[in-house]
Amino acid sequence: MQLKQAEIAFEIEKQQAEAKLKSQLMAEEFNYQMQLKDVLESQLQSRETQREEAKSERISQQNTQQSKLINQRKNNLPAISFESNEDSLDGFDLAEFSPR
Repeated sequence: MQLKQAEIAFEIEKQQAEAKLKSQLMAEEFNYQMQLKDVLESQLQSRETQREEAKSERISQQNTQQSKLINQRKNNLPAISFESNEDSLDGFDLAEFSPR
């Protein structure tokens, strides 16, 4: 009888220890999931911020160009080219990249 009670007590302790370990593992997994979620949200926010900044810059450039065109029409000025030197490869010389 005592042997049976000892076996039952041992089984109960074993199950309690197992439940405690599972609980700790679940808490650890939850923490990892929350950290992962925070990182993903941070990346999404960063990407959205970059999009908004690029959009704002494009709108600003468009408004500047539009103002220049309005000024050109009002004052009968010659045509304005909005291309920068970096936009074209005309006159591009590879000699400046040759080894010295």
